Amino acid sequence: MRTDTDLNPHLRLERSGGIARLLIDRPAKRNAMDQAMWEAFPKLVDIAMADPAVRLLVVASAHPGPFCAGADIGEFAVASADPAWRKRNQAAIRATQVTLARAPKPTVAMVDGDAVGGGCGITMACDLRIASPRARMGITPAKLGIVYPLHDTRLLIELVGPAQARRLLFSGMLIDAAEALRIGLVQEVAEDAEAAVARFAAAVLAQSPASQRLSKAIIQRIIEGATDDDAESMAGFDAAFTGPDFAEGVKAFMEKRKPVFGA
Repeated sequence: MRTDTDLNPHLRLERSGGIARLLIDRPAKRNAMDQAMWEAFPKLVDIAMADPAVRLLVVASAHPGPFCAGADIGEFAVASADPAWRKRNQAAIRATQVTLARAPKPTVAMVDGDAVGGGCGITMACDLRIASPRARMGITPAKLGIVYPLHDTRLLIELVGPAQARRLLFSGMLIDAAEALRIGLVQEVAEDAEAAVARFAAAVLAQSPASQRLSKAIIQRIIEGATDDDAESMAGFDAAFTGPDFAEGVKAFMEKRKPVFGA
């Protein structure tokens, strides 16, 4: 296993067997993210995405319990009076969200406790969310008199729709895992969330990485407003037929065996 901890003591990236795990490790603060953590987070995502051996990124708490309580409000209360600090803070949070949301490889958040505010935002920037019954989720800027960024609000609306987004943002309520599943904020609730993530990871690793990357890129283009194929998307569709994954997939099908894809 390869572990990266140099960028921040409260974040570490573990890589093993095609899976990268970005772990939030600040239990004394319920994994609240301070400025240094926000700045390090997108760099760790980039490291995972640049590793050709990594097929899937899992974002989780390093310990059972809270996923992330959001921004470090203690730091925010002291530093936010400084406009320059606010600008750096907003840029770092945005970099985390955008880098994670546009990561070229599949991502999944494992939520075994509270994911609140910016912590909920981190989960929403992942491709999907798997939660335990103990999870609670909420987006709480209204409790502090601040506003959720447009990018992150768009992620919320894409998952739950405008009416549920209004409900969560206006009320600042925390909802349990069952409610989060019902409205689409999470995609699976499992008593053993770690095992559920492992099952999903195994399914991802068994499929074509080229297909997954292209599918994710197409989904992102649709989210950003594309409504039909163009030269770029058609070129990607055509190129897949000449790639090694297609050759292996067809060969495995003809030989009645499971395909073995590369990175």
